[in-house]
Amino acid sequence: MAADVLVVGGGLGGVAAALAALRAGRSVVLTEEFDWLGGQLTSQAVPPDEHSWVEQFGVTASYRALRDGIRAYYRRHYPLTEAARRWTHLNPGAGGVSRLCHEPAVAKAVIEAMLLPYRSAGRLSVLQPYKATKADVTGDRITAITVANADHEITLTAKYVIDATETGELLPLTGTEYVTGFESRLDTGEPSAPAQAQPMNMQAVSVCFAIDHVDGNHVIDKPAGYDFWRAYTPPFWGGPLLSLRSPHPRTLEIGERGFTPNPDDDPLRVRADQRRDPGDANLWTFRRIAARKLFQPGAYASDITLVNWPMIDYFEAPVIDVPDAEAQLRNAKELSRSVLYWLQTEAPRPDGGTGFPGLRLRGDITGSADGLAQAPYVRESRRIAAEYTIVEQDLSYAVRGEKGSVVYADSVGIGMYRIDLHPSTGGDTYIDVASSPFQIPLGALIPRRMENLLPACKNLGTTHITNGCYRLHPVEWNIGEAAGALAAFCLDNAVSPRGVRNSPDRLAAFQSRLTDNGVELAWPDVTGY
Repeated sequence: MAADVLVVGGGLGGVAAALAALRAGRSVVLTEEFDWLGGQLTSQAVPPDEHSWVEQFGVTASYRALRDGIRAYYRRHYPLTEAARRWTHLNPGAGGVSRLCHEPAVAKAVIEAMLLPYRSAGRLSVLQPYKATKADVTGDRITAITVANADHEITLTAKYVIDATETGELLPLTGTEYVTGFESRLDTGEPSAPAQAQPMNMQAVSVCFAIDHVDGNHVIDKPAGYDFWRAYTPPFWGGPLLSLRSPHPRTLEIGERGFTPNPDDDPLRVRADQRRDPGDANLWTFRRIAARKLFQPGAYASDITLVNWPMIDYFEAPVIDVPDAEAQLRNAKELSRSVLYWLQTEAPRPDGGTGFPGLRLRGDITGSADGLAQAPYVRESRRIAAEYTIVEQDLSYAVRGEKGSVVYADSVGIGMYRIDLHPSTGGDTYIDVASSPFQIPLGALIPRRMENLLPACKNLGTTHITNGCYRLHPVEWNIGEAAGALAAFCLDNAVSPRGVRNSPDRLAAFQSRLTDNGVELAWPDVTGY
């Protein structure tokens, strides 16, 4: 198969890249290894992590269309109460992490609808489930990518190849220079970096799952690895991993979170705002994706909450560039099952008892046979060795203060989130640093050598540290949208990506195209947190 643009990976960045290239009139082949398009929002089942101004500004027009589409889907198809239906900024889960917590299948449906006109027109082909297995490279250009599943193998050719995989899988396949793990302070000058590089020191992965709480006994079989995880006590945790006690990400003080299924709260009063409150004091409402009181009586027997909590972070070993990656991912799943079993049998209850046997695993919500999310939530990817690498001092609030983040002349979008690094495979606890609202420089999307490969998600030119704020949902979407638009612009103008960046006139023309399509290139005057 052949197309103008090949997008390998159907997560948020991949979908955004495909849409941008398609809007520009180009043909696209989009591949994805899991059953659902949407990546961290769907197959990984993570409600969107977004900044405090998301309802006003700070995201691309197409990302806003995705969010609006999710709300419209609920209003069109779900039995909302009249009060919930009138809620302008409807938050179906009333979760504390985001102003739009929702069931992953709704995002999948909206994404499919956004792509459907292009599929019907014959300009978009979507291949699922397919995984990249081989690359043909001549000099500094990719000539073909082979993708395969259990039954078929397909060779794909395109003028531009976009790597939108969760772990930057095309980088080693194509021989593209890349970085993993923690860079050294000597290399980056970052205040939070170690003296020596630690390439195998990577953020934890998490295998999320959805649960509700209903009558009856829904306790799963005791996981084979439960006794190991029940005794596991990280040195910086303040106790066993399987407990409600853990470090506060921002202060590292050991504290206890609450866990109260189906609290008698008013979801209409929830206003998630991470400037003021990370929202995780009660784990049940932290990432709740369906608040029963927002729906007609009897529609939901229980709230549904998404478990992406501290105790499911798997930081025993990396899952990138190691020979036993699949075994490590199986271990991460075993940890998640062990957390569920602990919640069902041993977690402390407010009434003084232990265990919540009414907790029910909702694999139907995550679309998986084993009850867990279809795909692991991978926070950190391989990252291209880029023409420009974004470093901590570009956007750290402690470094930049009221000046705000560095202004890039080659901005192709914006984002905002705290530098949020979870415990890592090198034994680090949380690294959580206040950020200034930042831009996405085009130089971070251009490999130093390869000519027709572009990154579209967590594999752009960040460091281990700055990946912590460039990895979130709306930023990944913007990165992908810029990559897809760049590929189309280069084809339209017979110019290379670095030729766009290094020519003021071409750069201005490309940035003008982005803004015409609703990509914001700079922030208004707001302060970081």
